[in-house]
Order: sequence, then C-alpha cells, then structure tokens
Amino acid sequence: MDDLRCDQVVELVTEFLDGALDAAAEQRVIEHLGLCDGCQTYVAQFRQTVETLGGLADEERAAISAEARASLLAKFRARTV
Repeated sequence: MDDLRCDQVVELVTEFLDGALDAAAEQRVIEHLGLCDGCQTYVAQFRQTVETLGGLADEERAAISAEARASLLAKFRARTV
C-alpha cells in the first residue's frame, strides 16, 4: 500500500472531515493518522477550528478584520505540519 505523506494529509483534511473521500483514500488517511502524531494534532486542530467557526453567526465571522484573519491563518499554519 502506498503511504501518504504529511503534506498529502493536509491537502485531504477537508474532504476527510466531510466524509467525502472514497473508502480507499479514507483508509490511507486513517492509517497515516495512526502513525503520525503531528497529523493527528493537525486534524484535531482543524476539526476544532471548523466546529468553532461553524458556531459563529455570519455577522460574527464578518466582524473579523482581514488583517486579523491573515494573522490567525499565519499562526495556525506555522503550528501545523
């Protein structure tokens, strides 16, 4: 079986969390997560971010300035794989 690299997991994370991967790709991600603490952390952070932002009203999301959004994204990316 072809092993996934961390950068590939990063590319697949949205589809993985949405349940949109085919069974083989989902299994490859699951197997990678079982072996990679960094990607486990990344997926957990991504899941938490989606859950948190999903709970915000549209007005609250719009209230975040472009500068603050860019800063948060930069910090998040710096802490991930």
